[in-house]
Amino acid sequence: MLSLLCAVTVMTLDAAGGEDSPVQPLRTGAVAVFGPLQTGAATAFDPVVGAVETIGELRQLRDENAALQERNDELAAELATTELDRNRLAEYDALSEASAIGGFDLVPARVVAVGPAQAFARTVTIDAGAADGVRDDLTVVAAPGLVGRVLSVGQHTATVLLAVDAGSVIGGRLDRSMELGFLRGNGSLGSDGALSLDLVDPDAVPAAGDTVVTWGSRGGAPYVAGVPVGEVVQVRTSAGEQSVTASVRPFVDMSAIDLVGVVVGPADSAERSFDRSLP
Repeated sequence: MLSLLCAVTVMTLDAAGGEDSPVQPLRTGAVAVFGPLQTGAATAFDPVVGAVETIGELRQLRDENAALQERNDELAAELATTELDRNRLAEYDALSEASAIGGFDLVPARVVAVGPAQAFARTVTIDAGAADGVRDDLTVVAAPGLVGRVLSVGQHTATVLLAVDAGSVIGGRLDRSMELGFLRGNGSLGSDGALSLDLVDPDAVPAAGDTVVTWGSRGGAPYVAGVPVGEVVQVRTSAGEQSVTASVRPFVDMSAIDLVGVVVGPADSAERSFDRSLP
């Protein structure tokens, strides 16, 4: 009660005195005493408050950086997929055009595995089989030219013997002179993959730049006629044997084949049509 009375008395004197209030010296003294203490306390707590704010900002920046990195990875994946889809669509178009030009009916398929089969060294597995109309000894092509022939068939897959296999023998014809010969692979893939051409007529001489096409088999199996095989890049003459052998570079890069077509007959007899939509 006494404290309350003192407080009321001080307030009354302060209000009545204005600038000349008898309480003014007390107020000034309090400011002088407690002001530095207040400033010191604020100074002491500023680093703590700043550190807390900095930690919060760092967490926010870290979260934003993680989100940006995730989005960057997504965009990179989308870009890579888009490029693959674009390449495959171009292959579909080119193979479809080759089918129309050659008058072939093709079953399109993709290479899904590479590896040896039986005694052969250079084979690939495609994702089309008996269910799609594929059978043994059918010609397999890509947009640039000959890939090989069907070696064996499963229900939904087939094994293809590549033209560059060392055990492969293909009847070939020079487009310029129409001379016939036999092509044999060297067993290599990629830039080292090649075929040698031995002509039936030992007096016929091929020239560098000549194109070699398949001469065809009876009934179109295993090779239909007129499929581009490769280009003559070198001619070797053997004086002792009086023979000429030409080195032929295949048009198809056997180490990078993806989309192929199995020739199942003349045009308009397709059992599986081309799908130009993106995979």
